[in-house]
Amino acid sequence: MTTSPRTDPPALSKLLGPAVRSGGEEQIEAVAREWGVVFPPDFVAVAGAYGDVTICEYIFFCGARNLRSYAAGMGRRLEVSPTVPHRVLPSSGGALVWGNTIEGDQLFLVDRGGGRWTVSAFRRGWADWYDTDLEFGEWFARMLAGEIETDWMPEWPAPPYELRTSD
Repeated sequence: MTTSPRTDPPALSKLLGPAVRSGGEEQIEAVAREWGVVFPPDFVAVAGAYGDVTICEYIFFCGARNLRSYAAGMGRRLEVSPTVPHRVLPSSGGALVWGNTIEGDQLFLVDRGGGRWTVSAFRRGWADWYDTDLEFGEWFARMLAGEIETDWMPEWPAPPYELRTSD
């Protein structure tokens, strides 16, 4: 599994348990090539191992099986929203919509250039756009550990978290 220095696979495996997928990295990278982008290695690694799951019945995390269809459906609707300040992949220069919460919040990676993608979200309950300066690996692990984003993320139960696959 490829990872960036910001991704701590042991920390994620403590939170999420063992990977539920294998070989997903290649499929995620194929979607990126099809869309003319290079996704960050930390996202590719985590989406390949844990994609297409619902975490604690709260967050749906798109992986290789759902990334295209989710972008085609939800991404197109979000792209015309006045609250979402970016085009959405596969539109040229678009942000990656990679999941959602049960509350209807939509989770994005925004390409900041130079291979740096940061996490942003459309928070449905507040009808606003939320930007972070954190890249995926750091944000995802810290959010799941309950270290950040506590005002719109749940209080997580004791790990490892329940994962439900969308097979």
